[in-house]
Parts: sequence; C-alpha cells; structure tokens
Amino acid sequence: MSKLIEFYFDVGSPASYLAWTQLPSLADRNHAEIVYKPMLLGGVFKATGNQSPAAIPAKGRYMLIDLRRAAAVYAVAMNFNPYFPVNTLMLMRGAVGYLDTPRFHDYLSAIFTALWVNEKNMADPAVVSAVLSEAGFDPAEVVALCDDDAVKDRLKAITNEAISRHVFGAPTCFVDDEMFFGQDRLDFLERALG
Repeated sequence: MSKLIEFYFDVGSPASYLAWTQLPSLADRNHAEIVYKPMLLGGVFKATGNQSPAAIPAKGRYMLIDLRRAAAVYAVAMNFNPYFPVNTLMLMRGAVGYLDTPRFHDYLSAIFTALWVNEKNMADPAVVSAVLSEAGFDPAEVVALCDDDAVKDRLKAITNEAISRHVFGAPTCFVDDEMFFGQDRLDFLERALG
C-alpha cells in the first residue's frame, strides 16, 4: 500500500503554488499518493491568530527573495502577483467543486498559473472568467458549482479539519500524523516517506 501525502493548500499562497509544482514528482519517486485538501487560508488565519508574512514589511520583503530562490532551485516559473493578497473564497470553492473529478488538476493548473506565473488579477470576475474559458471550462458552470451549498459546506469542513489538526498556514502536508509546514520542508517530508 502506498503512503499518503495530505496536502492542505490555498491557491492564494505562493508557497502552496511552489509545493504544488514539486509534490507530484516527489510522490512518484516515493510511491506515494497525494490527497488534495483545498482549505480557506483566511479561515485558518482567523482561527489561529496567524497572518500572512506579507503583513509584516520586513518579513514580506524577505519572503519575496526566498520564493524566488525556491522557484530557481525547482526550475519553475514564478512571478509574485501584484494583486496579492487575493480573496480566494470563490477560487477555493471551485477547487473543492472539482476535487473528485477528472478536471480537478486542469482547474488547479489554470488558477495557480494565472496567479503565480501570469500575474492575473484573480479577484476580478471578468479575468477569472477569461482564465477559465481559456482552460476549457464554462465559467457559468463554475459559478454555479461555487454557489452549491454542498461545495460551500465541504470547503468549510476541510478548513475546520485543518484547524483541528493544528494547521496554521499553507501549504501544510501530513504523512501519517506528522506535519510539515511550508514548501521549504519537502525534503523532510520526503525523508518521512522513506
């Protein structure tokens, strides 16, 4: 039986984007399976009293440098979004809505790329609509999915589950009950899989 990597993330987190680019190959190398857990980072921050590093000017400046370093090491494209921080409520509802479908990875790829490569204003519904259309989604269908009570409830449930597991930020991964916070802890996560 393969080991599981539980991946709690929010698309508005640049570190979640970087982890997302690395986890599939890490999982393949270690015969592990990724269990995607879209959560609302704002809800986690509110429940834990945490805040974005960008809220602290010195930490925010350093975070930009550190994210660029990580992107270079991972050899992935990354541009810091000028519209950061973005309210990701609808985007995360979309992630939950597609979670158990064949289009989940297409959805995540479209949203993460728009935010962290193409620097799109994903708080603008017209921009989100264009991004989704380009990726082969019907924007009206996505909006309807995001308004579905079952989708809203599931996002709340995953967020509450994260809080109950002492998650305080994104990304956070678990291997069994061992927690690994941040994309810069993937080496420790990989050791736990071994």
